[in-house]
Amino acid sequence: MGRLGRLLVRRRPRLLSLRTTFAVSFAAVTAAVTVLVGVLSYSAAARLVRVDQESVFDQVVQDLRDEVRTHRMTPDDFSSSAPGHDLVRPARTDVQVLGPDGSVVDPGRPGLPVVSGDRAIAADSLAGTMVEHKDVDVGNDVYRIATVALGGGRGAVQVAQEFSDTEDLLQALQQRTLSLMAAVVVAAGLFGWWLARRITRRLVILTSAAEDVARTRRLGIQVPVAGYDEVGRLGRAFDRMLGRLAQSEEDQRRLVQDAGHELRTPLTSLRTNISLLRRIDELPPDTRDELVADLSQEARELTDLVNELVDLAAGQSDTEPPQRVDLADIAEDVAGLARRRTGREIVVRASGDTTTDGRPGMLQRALSNLVENASKFDRDGTAPIEINVAGPARPGAVRVEVLDRGPGIVDADLIRVFDRFYRAADARSLPGSGLGLSIVREVALAHGGSPFAVRREGGGTVIGFTVGGG
Repeated sequence: MGRLGRLLVRRRPRLLSLRTTFAVSFAAVTAAVTVLVGVLSYSAAARLVRVDQESVFDQVVQDLRDEVRTHRMTPDDFSSSAPGHDLVRPARTDVQVLGPDGSVVDPGRPGLPVVSGDRAIAADSLAGTMVEHKDVDVGNDVYRIATVALGGGRGAVQVAQEFSDTEDLLQALQQRTLSLMAAVVVAAGLFGWWLARRITRRLVILTSAAEDVARTRRLGIQVPVAGYDEVGRLGRAFDRMLGRLAQSEEDQRRLVQDAGHELRTPLTSLRTNISLLRRIDELPPDTRDELVADLSQEARELTDLVNELVDLAAGQSDTEPPQRVDLADIAEDVAGLARRRTGREIVVRASGDTTTDGRPGMLQRALSNLVENASKFDRDGTAPIEINVAGPARPGAVRVEVLDRGPGIVDADLIRVFDRFYRAADARSLPGSGLGLSIVREVALAHGGSPFAVRREGGGTVIGFTVGGG
């Protein structure tokens, strides 16, 4: 990487944390809403105030025009000393009276400017004629002025209303609105940061736990997450996932250890017999035949052991999709295959609803192991091997069992026959690896059931598994 590339990497901005992103987003949304509401509220209030002020002024001017049209009035009638003058001088309204020539007869407070248009109105013969001036500066204030003719060239009356104080009021309102919006935005940012810290605290714990697992590769870390919301559910799911991964890792470790232990014996025997092959010419014919037979038997046992190890590993990580299966049909298929292999009579009995959800390949493998186990331990028997498939009244729970008339299993071995590589004392002389029933247990557990083994009345064994349970 060149120098420019290193500089770009070094200057790359750090990504914002979820907490900061949440707080900034909360503050931004609140700010946008606050600004929008503040602007709309101020605009509406300012519009209402201005419209109200204008409507009041327009009403005063209209009342004046109606008055001079109805009565023949002179400038003296609107003098500040004349009675009734307050009728045209409401609050914040200034009145100034002009003579026929446009001169000021009674000045306003403050005095209003008189222009040529106002003098023309004063000399107008039609009562109620009006001229209006907007945004007139009078001193430091802004006024709106209307000049109304008295008619007959008798003069005019100027009515003015101050608007600058209204604008000052609106400006003060605007400043207060901006200050309030700024305070709300700051408060929203602080509240958003507190809320984000509270919400993401458990996510930070989960992140730390995940980083610890990635760094230390230890799956036994306890995830201290509580609550029943989505974060709590995520924490419990993560904890269960770590537990299952730890169990899977332990199962794989034990499988490798047990497989290595079991493979060591046949491999040692093979090496011993192979070393004898170097002196095969020196051995008598009977010994040669016995040596070749031993090699063939050990090769078969080793092949069977490897196949069963593969089956066991496949059972733990089977990706076969579950589907609706009928265990009675699977039992018929297994029985037919066993008849051809062993020549033994296999009887299948089914009762009740024997359908369930499961993986047909795994279930067939488990049932085949049970039948092969029965035929192996009852090699010289004449009684048929029985397969019973029973579906109880509870939907989904199906019981599968294989019955034989072999030597049976002693009580001490009944609870251990499903352990990996375990073989009873009286079965160690028979071929096999001790993995067949372990595969049955793995398949049963994968389908929500459990294996079982009991002594059969009259001799023999009843061994099988259940599928489903709810």
